[in-house]
Amino acid sequence: MLKWVVASVFLALINGCGGGSSSSPEPVITEPPAAPVTPIAPALKTFSLLKDNNPDLQEDIEFVRDGTTFAARLETALPVTSLTPTFSFDGTEVTLEEVAQTSGTTSQDFTQILTYRVSNEAGTTEDYQIDLTHFTGLPIIFLTTEEPVVSKDDYVTGTFRLDGGRNYDSVDPMDMKIRGRGNSTWALHPKKPYQMKLESKRDLFGMLEDKKWLFLAEYSDKTLLRNHLAFELGRRTSLRWTPSGHFAEVFVNGEHDGFYHISEKVEDGSNRVDIGDTGFLLEIDQPNRLDPDDVSFRTDTYLINIKEPGLAYSDSEFNQVRTHINQFESILFGDNFADPVAGYRAYADVDSFIDWFLVNEIAKNVDAQWYSSIFFHWIPGEKIRMGPIWDFDLGFGNVDYADATFPEGWWVRWNSWIARMLEDPYFAARVKERYALMDSQRPEIKEAIYAWAEQLNLSQAENDSIWQTLGNYVWPNPVVYDTYEEEVEHLVTWLDTRMDWLAESVETL
Repeated sequence: MLKWVVASVFLALINGCGGGSSSSPEPVITEPPAAPVTPIAPALKTFSLLKDNNPDLQEDIEFVRDGTTFAARLETALPVTSLTPTFSFDGTEVTLEEVAQTSGTTSQDFTQILTYRVSNEAGTTEDYQIDLTHFTGLPIIFLTTEEPVVSKDDYVTGTFRLDGGRNYDSVDPMDMKIRGRGNSTWALHPKKPYQMKLESKRDLFGMLEDKKWLFLAEYSDKTLLRNHLAFELGRRTSLRWTPSGHFAEVFVNGEHDGFYHISEKVEDGSNRVDIGDTGFLLEIDQPNRLDPDDVSFRTDTYLINIKEPGLAYSDSEFNQVRTHINQFESILFGDNFADPVAGYRAYADVDSFIDWFLVNEIAKNVDAQWYSSIFFHWIPGEKIRMGPIWDFDLGFGNVDYADATFPEGWWVRWNSWIARMLEDPYFAARVKERYALMDSQRPEIKEAIYAWAEQLNLSQAENDSIWQTLGNYVWPNPVVYDTYEEEVEHLVTWLDTRMDWLAESVETL
């Protein structure tokens, strides 16, 4: 190395001392190699839906970024299946499922959360989730009728369509008939419940297919959850069938009618109350609730309405069911009623009686003590089964005209059949066992209530903007709160207090 340096200096001196040249050549300057250019990191900077590119929008929608998620809400029921976004980014390309996207040009279906990928020239990528909440986030039902629905007796014709949103199948327009339903809910409240009959059987929201579906308005229940909660309790029991229900927004002839609880109907059918070809669906009823074509009979205790099948008083089946139910009641109130072979257990499916009792007692369901929506069914050759459970909008303390308001105290325990069965130590012991199991599930049930309430956060606000029930008395509310959150918290607190009281009190049976 030293020899190379000396030689270089010597040559430089020779070249610099003349030797025939009057000027020195310019020195050669070698540029250092350029530093590698670092590509700009790929990034999605903004995302929006502009009215200029989506003429049906009422206004521009700007998405808000949180980490790698861009979220926004479309506050109307406008379809989201073909919307054109506008976006800006750093990088060379934006793709969706490997298809290049052009801002302001490429349309997409925003029903589901979409993943947009941004790439740069070095092949580095970054993924972003695009989350557009459609209206309230619930499925949307569109009903179109040829005339207003003003009667519980007369159907009007029309069409039904369902936008299932993210979680359910959509339904293309179907012919249907619709009428009013309910008793106090139809007569007293401006928001009306309905019964719909589709032209053909169809599954909705994953429920088993059928023609008839109910639209529960839940007007007096400001949590919108009491029926749903009772159904959840019922599904955790041995009851043979409990209705399912799902939340939806409903538009009638283009006008938003608010939140509805879309429910299966208590009726005969292989997908509902399966009583086969020979069975009977029965309801403990009241004379003033009977329709002119209802067929009913009396026991010493109750008026029994035969809901299914349709019978005439002259039919042999009428005498068959009347005789059997009266025999059961005669044995139940007889001296030897607790005999395991000759007593009421020969007639009654004990598990169903216990579970029906406990669900209604937990809810302190005002309608289940003596009459109204007390269903049971019997198939000849089998035992009488209680259920299905039904009608809980005035349950869980949501009533101001009876002691069912309060979380303490027995209620359904004084139903004549249940009260008599509780005189049997065997039945009482089974009640204690079953209640302990149900009470152990209380944390899961409360967690479910809060999850449902969160799911309904936007829907309940839209519903209240139409019907303005929050902060106002609605028959028969025992308490009035200004906010939805307070209504939900009241329900959970009431349930906790109720189940604490029952945990102690069942031990005294």
